[in-house]
Amino acid sequence: MNAQSGQPRLGAFARPDLAEREFRRIAELARAKYGIQLEPQKRAMIQSRLLKRLRARGLADFVSYCDLMESDSDEEDHFISSITTNVTNFYREVHHFKQLQEEVLPPLLDRARRGSRVRLWSAGCSTGPEAYSLAGSVLKLCPEAGRHDIRILATDLDQAVLKQAAEAIYPAEQCQVPGPDWAAQVFDPARGPGPFRIRDGVRAIVSFRALNLNAAWPMTGKFDVIMCRNVAIYFDRSVQQRLWMRFAELLPAGGALFIGHSERISGPAADLFEPIGITAYRKRA
Repeated sequence: MNAQSGQPRLGAFARPDLAEREFRRIAELARAKYGIQLEPQKRAMIQSRLLKRLRARGLADFVSYCDLMESDSDEEDHFISSITTNVTNFYREVHHFKQLQEEVLPPLLDRARRGSRVRLWSAGCSTGPEAYSLAGSVLKLCPEAGRHDIRILATDLDQAVLKQAAEAIYPAEQCQVPGPDWAAQVFDPARGPGPFRIRDGVRAIVSFRALNLNAAWPMTGKFDVIMCRNVAIYFDRSVQQRLWMRFAELLPAGGALFIGHSERISGPAADLFEPIGITAYRKRA
């Protein structure tokens, strides 16, 4: 028995199954708290991922885990890490960063040099490569960015990946980039064969914060660029459409929104944006 929970430990059981009823409970919780939609065909994957949490908490079955999730907020961070996939790379979908460097960032950085505020947001930043790639693009065009009012906000729901992001150190296998010029924008040139370290100047303009996109947002100021890529695919259509509208509210006229390759702006927000590239949009005046 688990002396703290009163539940029999998992070691007494071979491999508990995630029954349809408990999967529905987990799916309802994921949608209510985080806006994440878990399709029935994902039940086997969710079972496999959550088994580690059952073992960690000394629980014998998914009924006990569902009860735990409804009563213990400390489990929420582990839960979200288990049900989401944090796959990301530096300069992933490089066409977005080429467009940023060639079209979107130059006028913003000229404005910053004249004393204006410039803000970019990496929403759903995972372990940080997207946010650092944004910062690298900024520094390439404006090496003195740290002296201006230029900042990048990077947010994610998962506290574990935010901790990794803030450490700014990555194993070599996670540091594949389109070419050496791109690598020079983000990585410390003194790197050796071991882990790659993010340049100090890149780190200096990025702030990482925990944020649930399906809950209240503390930000009130506008963002000139928002990147939210391969995040909305976790949400159902109504949650997606609400998210697009909320992004529109935080973008000024002419502000840019970049989304994932399999995502499309739909619902009322579709009238507020015009396409400017592959899954790239500008807010209409």
